[in-house]
Amino acid sequence: MSSSSPHQGEPILGIDLGTTNSLVGVVDSGFPILLADADGQRLTPSAVLFPAVEGDPIVVGREALRARAAQPGRVITSSKRLIGRRVGEGAETDSSFATSGEVGQPVQIDLGNRSVFPEDVAAEILRHLKTVAEERIESSVSKAVVTVPAYFNDAQRNATKRAGEKAGLEVVRIVNEPTAAALAYGLDRLDDRSRVAVYDLGGGTFDISVLELSDGVFKVEATHGDTSLGGDDIDHALAGWLWDQAGETTRWSEAPAEVAVRFIQAAESVKVALSESEEHEVRMPFYRPDASFEVTVTREQLEQVARPIVDRTRRPCAMVLADAGIEASDLDAVVLVGGSTRMPLVRKLVEEIFGRLPDISQHPDEAVALGAVIQGGILSGTLQQMVLLDVTPLSLGIETFGGLMNVILPRNTTIPAKAGEMFTNAVAGQRDMAIHILQGEREIAGDNWTLGQVDVPFTPGPKGSARVGVQFAIDENGILEVLCRNTDTNEDHILEIRDSAVDVEDEKVEAMISESVEHAFDDMGERIWTEARLKAEELLPAVDQALAAVGDRMTECESKAIRDTAAAVREQLDATSHDANALKAVVADLDAATQDLAVILVEKAMEDAGD
Repeated sequence: MSSSSPHQGEPILGIDLGTTNSLVGVVDSGFPILLADADGQRLTPSAVLFPAVEGDPIVVGREALRARAAQPGRVITSSKRLIGRRVGEGAETDSSFATSGEVGQPVQIDLGNRSVFPEDVAAEILRHLKTVAEERIESSVSKAVVTVPAYFNDAQRNATKRAGEKAGLEVVRIVNEPTAAALAYGLDRLDDRSRVAVYDLGGGTFDISVLELSDGVFKVEATHGDTSLGGDDIDHALAGWLWDQAGETTRWSEAPAEVAVRFIQAAESVKVALSESEEHEVRMPFYRPDASFEVTVTREQLEQVARPIVDRTRRPCAMVLADAGIEASDLDAVVLVGGSTRMPLVRKLVEEIFGRLPDISQHPDEAVALGAVIQGGILSGTLQQMVLLDVTPLSLGIETFGGLMNVILPRNTTIPAKAGEMFTNAVAGQRDMAIHILQGEREIAGDNWTLGQVDVPFTPGPKGSARVGVQFAIDENGILEVLCRNTDTNEDHILEIRDSAVDVEDEKVEAMISESVEHAFDDMGERIWTEARLKAEELLPAVDQALAAVGDRMTECESKAIRDTAAAVREQLDATSHDANALKAVVADLDAATQDLAVILVEKAMEDAGD
């Protein structure tokens, strides 16, 4: 049967244009996949660095985010909260940046010597995601499905479409984020008839929708939300609380931009850490030249700050049930998506509102993007039937520097499936890279099973100069193909592994999973220790060189603080016991203590270049 879709046969990207992070994917070999960038990361921070000199390259993603402390007025984050908004609508209070424009006109973001529209920021993110996709699938693309909050109005939706056009993409469909999440949720429930609520609390927006799933059809029964409510609000409230704890006498809103950024970064770290632990220590050495600060924050304190913000989701939840004409007990599931739903406080609130434990089966950061990919596949005709074939019984990955297991295809990935990452040489002068292929659930490579090895030669050079792309592809017959490509020569090395990737005895699978659970804490501690050790061994010599380079540009007091912190790192490295958390903490302290040092180095380099 032929399809009437005008997009039949053309690849259509699925894009989650998020407030905090964005993702892109496509249907490949009949299966929806999310695509990783050259660093092997699927999540792209929704951050854009606009250079001081117009015409210089614009930077998007992690690199832009790293520049936020040094150039706070030029790194734009959370612009989604302003897209399609007009001056006088309250958009100014939703922004961490200076805005301008006449009442009734679209909001603009001031960059000092110029201004940009929020849709221009979105366009740069979409352009970056388009490039990532084209590099991964090795084909040009011109069409995309883009998700938006369900409560976006027409102006906000149209602004999103214009952003796509500026990025060189035809936005063939705008999909509500909860609907996209429901598509991902319903992928393996196509024969069921059920009614679900999707509670989506992201970085900058909140949506709650009730949908009915029946025979692969997804019907939205009601939706509510708040386009100015999300994790950003918690970050800013907690940063203000930290500001007060530091003993500052001025109001948080009056904090200098470069100082405010550091407090917001600290708040973000606290929020993430306290989703897993009960307390977290914040250390902020020399956040101003004459001021340092440290405090232990408990989960209870975080929840006291966050509760009034999270409680704002109650009313939309009540309204969506009323609009759908149902009681909470009529729901078959309440599905959580959005990064902020990792907070225990949010999960407790959802359980309280709906009288049931929330369904956390969906990846909070990826479910919306996966749904967008599915919608794109339906429109292009590449997803004609959404059926499950088989799954990988155990995770598949490779050994990375330090003897750790790097998972490329997680356990229970539906096949056929394809995923890949980019790796670089860890040591200067290295002549080849041994791609050690592993199967298992343990954190340490040696505790998993070896499936094979591929050796990729390359020209010796500095650390990080060689780039090897590794792609795992499992077909519907369970055959694993590992492709390793030297990106300098485009030479491919391929290893085919039959049966063992999927055809594993149940007893062996159960034994591996049982061992992973039994040793989970020890394994994770060893991984944290190894990652912190590798970072410390890289950071310490760089700090020594930097201190020597800056000379008298830093005061003796500032230099001594850095040297003392570096000494604490060396002490932990030399300790006989592997205290992972202690090492990670002192490495984080050293990282924070050298932020001003990094800024001075950049300034010195610019001065030297000018000479």
